[in-house]
Amino acid sequence: MEIPSSLLSLSLVLLFSFVLATSADVHENFVQCLTSHSQNATSISQVIYTPNNSSYTSVLDFSIRNPRFLTPETPKPLVIITPSHESHIQVAIISARNHGLQIRIRSGGHDHEGLSYVSHVPFFILDLINLRSVSVDVESRTAWVQAGATNAELYYSIAEKSKTLAFPAGICPTVGLGGHISGGGYGMILRKFGLATDNVIDARIIDVNGGAGGSFGVVITWKINLVPVPSIVTVFNVSRTLEQNATMLLHRWQYIADKIDNDLVIITDITRVNSSEEGNKTVQVSFISLFLGRVHELYPLMQKNFPELGLVKEDCREMSWIESTLYVAGFSSGTSLDVLLDRTPDSRISFKVKLDFVKEPISEIGLEGIWKRLNEEEGAAARILTIPYGGKMSEITQSETPFPHRAGNIYHIAYAVTSEEGVELSNRYIDWTRRLYTYLTPYVSKSPREAYANYRDLDLGQNNDKGNTSYAQASIWGVKYFKNNFKRLVNVKTMVDLSNFFRHEQSIPTVSPRGKKRGN
Repeated sequence: MEIPSSLLSLSLVLLFSFVLATSADVHENFVQCLTSHSQNATSISQVIYTPNNSSYTSVLDFSIRNPRFLTPETPKPLVIITPSHESHIQVAIISARNHGLQIRIRSGGHDHEGLSYVSHVPFFILDLINLRSVSVDVESRTAWVQAGATNAELYYSIAEKSKTLAFPAGICPTVGLGGHISGGGYGMILRKFGLATDNVIDARIIDVNGGAGGSFGVVITWKINLVPVPSIVTVFNVSRTLEQNATMLLHRWQYIADKIDNDLVIITDITRVNSSEEGNKTVQVSFISLFLGRVHELYPLMQKNFPELGLVKEDCREMSWIESTLYVAGFSSGTSLDVLLDRTPDSRISFKVKLDFVKEPISEIGLEGIWKRLNEEEGAAARILTIPYGGKMSEITQSETPFPHRAGNIYHIAYAVTSEEGVELSNRYIDWTRRLYTYLTPYVSKSPREAYANYRDLDLGQNNDKGNTSYAQASIWGVKYFKNNFKRLVNVKTMVDLSNFFRHEQSIPTVSPRGKKRGN
């Protein structure tokens, strides 16, 4: 029987109105629950933002670092809470449990798949932007840092107290430390001191009862170990194109990058650029380095281990460690350190990233296959980074932290496509990363093909939208991120969050006490 169009339209209107009314009821009841459970209703009301609030959109958008998830079609939170005290978090968790809202926890907003601020079920955002204090104790070489603080804010606070202490976290200044440390956190001194997570001493966490990462609870504060660095370090950035033997140099780099002195890290940044020949394109490999010492100490190391690069002393610059964080992040010479306190990005570009681990050097022929893909039309928007391991990274066992990618890895290779600000990243560019992922299969880790949890990739698999994700299904991506540690993480998750309140598309599943698998 044919349904009259007028009746169909009326039905859709009524359905849409019902959905809106239901959502409104949920968020109003949730907000009422927040204020009724709070010891200070005035205090918590000042950190609650609903779509009716004039600041809602600006608060939501400020920490979205990937505009792929900032579209009219992107699901929006019913409520945003920006706690200024941990009691606000406790009340938020209790209220969300009472009203069936999913929680998304955001510290810096750099989740590559937007999972810290997007969900396809009714949800609220717990935005930790107001919890970003840093307390540095120079004498004990430790610091307490709140989860909403950024890499740059931590570095700045350390430098205020000492020129010879540092922390081995990331290169990007605006990454929030709540998620960064939870997933690992690599930077320019990883070969000397390991990852950010390797230097955690303690943490304060609020669990499902109001009482780490997004699967287990809300990390409020990290206690971290600060590491010694010399007052003067040395940096360089030397670029070579294919016409300047970049293929040979990158091939050679693979044999020394994880074996040279632990005080020296040389990463590479690979892009397509204009050739010296008018109208032609080429590939450029930039060798970017931080050395924990002076130029006169670095130069003989390079001459001995990597003379092919042709480094000369004039390529090198000496500076303090805190200044080197600006240099590696791409700030121009003479930029004030105060820029580290600015959480506002210069620009926001849409991106898609994938990452692999390399255990055997890729042949020159294999590298040329990468160049071929960079020369495709979509390759103009691509960037490839390689980060060497070895040193301290090989000394720490796979089971010491959830991050298992240790001895046996020469480097990891991350490859991304980006769009210009204000331009949507189309699927054909995202598909380019998938084609490169397929091409790299023979050259990267196997059984499992490893991945890095902080470079989240939903192409690897995800939990079911409506629950009932099995342990076996979650293992498809979980073992890639965590290897044998995945089973341990499931057991911990089951102990601390059996109801699976803290969940998202790639959260850790639970198992029943009797061994039956529980769904997400």
